[in-house]
Amino acid sequence: MADSVNVSTIIDGPRKAVFYLTNVSDSTGESAVTKIDVSALSTSADGDTCTGVRIENISFSTVGMGVQLLWDATTNRLAIELPANYSDSLDFSAFSGLPNYSGSGKNGDVLLTTVGAGSGETYTLTITCIKEYTAL
Repeated sequence: MADSVNVSTIIDGPRKAVFYLTNVSDSTGESAVTKIDVSALSTSADGDTCTGVRIENISFSTVGMGVQLLWDATTNRLAIELPANYSDSLDFSAFSGLPNYSGSGKNGDVLLTTVGAGSGETYTLTITCIKEYTAL
């Protein structure tokens, strides 16, 4: 049996996207699983394709396990690590969100890895992103 996971897109607007992620672990855990696939997000009002996101806000609760959010690239880069057994709301809006600095091979996606997942342990995350575009 695998972890019971869910990713719900709450908002996919022209400027922002909001995602709600959950996991109830069977101790399998997750390793660099795509949680935000920018190619699946809506285009801008001008028809421009979303090529990436900046993480503007994260509200989270972890029970028993930690969570790493990663920028997807040839060599994935850590965006932020959320500690085990902790709840908080992190606001990065004062500087327009956490930018994707992953470099070579980046595709704009956000990945998730659990740290120390045991049976019955959980996480819930609400992630608000600012969408970035490349003109057609």
